[in-house]
Amino acid sequence: MAAPAPKQEELQPHAVRDQLPAVSYCLTSPPPWPEAILLGFQHYLVMLGTTVIIPTALVPQMGGGNEEKARVIQTLLFVAGINTLIQSFLGTRLPAVIGGSYTFVAPTISIILAGRYSGIADPHEKFTRIMRGTQGALIVASTLQIIMGFSGLWRIVVRLLSPLSAAPLVALVGFGLYELGFPSVAKCIEIGLPQILLLVALSQYIPHLVPLVGTAFERFAIIMSIVVVWLYAFFLTVGGAYKNAAPKTQFHCRTDRSGLVAGAPWISVPYPFQWGAPTFDAGECFAMMAASFVALVESTGAFIAVSRYASATPCPPSVMSRGIGWQGVGILLGGLFGTANGSSVSVENAGLLGLTRVGSRRVVQISAGFMIFFSILGKFGAVFASIPGPIIAAIYCLLFAYVGMAGVGFLQFCNLNSFRTKFILGFSLFMGLSVPQYFNEYTSVAGFGPVHTHARWFNDMINVVFSSKAFVGGAVAYFLDNTLHRRDGTVRKDRGHHFWDRFRSFKTDPRSEEFYSLPFNLNKFFPSF
Repeated sequence: MAAPAPKQEELQPHAVRDQLPAVSYCLTSPPPWPEAILLGFQHYLVMLGTTVIIPTALVPQMGGGNEEKARVIQTLLFVAGINTLIQSFLGTRLPAVIGGSYTFVAPTISIILAGRYSGIADPHEKFTRIMRGTQGALIVASTLQIIMGFSGLWRIVVRLLSPLSAAPLVALVGFGLYELGFPSVAKCIEIGLPQILLLVALSQYIPHLVPLVGTAFERFAIIMSIVVVWLYAFFLTVGGAYKNAAPKTQFHCRTDRSGLVAGAPWISVPYPFQWGAPTFDAGECFAMMAASFVALVESTGAFIAVSRYASATPCPPSVMSRGIGWQGVGILLGGLFGTANGSSVSVENAGLLGLTRVGSRRVVQISAGFMIFFSILGKFGAVFASIPGPIIAAIYCLLFAYVGMAGVGFLQFCNLNSFRTKFILGFSLFMGLSVPQYFNEYTSVAGFGPVHTHARWFNDMINVVFSSKAFVGGAVAYFLDNTLHRRDGTVRKDRGHHFWDRFRSFKTDPRSEEFYSLPFNLNKFFPSF
C-alpha cells in the first residue's frame, strides 16, 4: 500500500526565527528564586574548569607551589565574579560569564621563559617576579579592548557582520576547542566516559522518558552527574584502585591530588598589587596585546551565541562594542589583581544556556555571587575546584558542541544553494581548522612556532593570532563575505544580510530596548546608537 501524499504544509521549510524558540526562561524572565540559585551554582561549577586548569598549568612553571596555585585560582575566581557582574549590568547585559581565557596562555608562557628570570634561584621570588611581569603586560593589553570598545571602533566592524560570516566564527568558538574535550576525558577514561554517558542520559533521554520530573533532570543534569561520578571517583581513590598506578594517572584520576584544599587559606580577600608592583616589557606587552585582540574576536562570537541561547534578538553593534569595552576593563582588573591570565566570555557557560534552556540574566548574576563568595572562603571553594579534570572535560564535550551549533544555526538565514555561500562557508571552516593545526603541530615538534625570528615579541604576536581557530576562520569568512561579488544584487539576500538590517541600530527594533538598555536610566547619559 502506497504511503499517503504529504500535506502541503509539511513540504514547507522551517520558519526563520530571529529569537530561538523553546527557551524556558529568556534574558529578561528569571526563574523562581530557588531554581535560579541552583542554576547559578551550576554555572559556577562549570566555569571552575577553566579557572582551575589554567593556573594548574602555569603556576608550577612560574615557580609556585600549591599555596600560590590556590591563591591564583582564588584571585581569578574573584575577578571573574566582578567582571561577570559588570558585564551583566553595564556591558552587553547578556547572561555571559566572563572568566579566564586559553588565548592568553601562550604569551604568558613566553614571559615565563624570558631570559631575565632564568637566573633566579628562589622559587617563590621567581614566581612573584614572573607574576608581576604578566600583570604589566595585561594592564597594557587591556587598553586595546577598552579603546576599541568605548570609542565605537568595534561597532563599525560588527556592523559588517552577516549571518554568513558570523556562522563560521561562532561555530569555531565552540568546535575549535575540541582538544579540551575527549583527549582530556581519555586521560582517565574510567571516570570521564561515565560522566559523558550519564550527562547525555540525564539531559536528553530522561526528560522524555519521565515527563513529570523531566524538566529537573534537563536543567540540573550537570550537578546530578558531577555528584554521582565524583563520588564514584572518590570510592575508586579510597579503595586503592590507583595505588600502584603511574603518577600521571594518579594526578588525573584521584580526587585527592590537586593540592588545592591544603594550599588554600580559610578566608582570604584578593586585592590589587598583592604580588607587588607590576613590571613592564615592551615586547611582552605587544604579544599580550595580540592575545587581547584574538580574545576580542572570540568573545564577539561567544556573545552572539549567548544572545541566541538567551532568546534575545541579535546584539546591536553599539551594545557589542560597549561589552567589549567593559571586557577590556576586566583584563585591566586581572592585571591589577594578578590573575596571570586575561578575560573573555566563558564558552562553556554559553553552552550551558543551551543545555538548560535557561538564558536568564539573573541566573548568571547569582553565579557571579557564588564566584566571589567561594573565592573569599578559600577552603570551601577549593573543595569544588578539586573535581578531577576528566569530569570537567566530559562536560565540555556537550557544552562546546552547543556553542558550535549556535553558529551553524545562523545558516537558516543564508541561501545554502548558492555556490558563493558554499565556498565562503567551506573554505573559512577548513582554513580555521587547518592553519592553527599547522601552527600547533610545528610548535609541539620544534618547541617554537613557525614564525621564529630574532624578535621574540613578533614571533609571539604572529603565533598567537594564527593558533586561534575561531580567529582564523572568522577573519577569512569576514573578508570574503565583504569583498566577494559585493555589488551583485542577489548576494545581499544570499548572505542573510537583510535579516539583520533592523538590528544594526539600537533604535530600529523595539525589542533592543527590552533586552539591552542600561539599568537605572543610564541610557540617558550613555546612549546606544
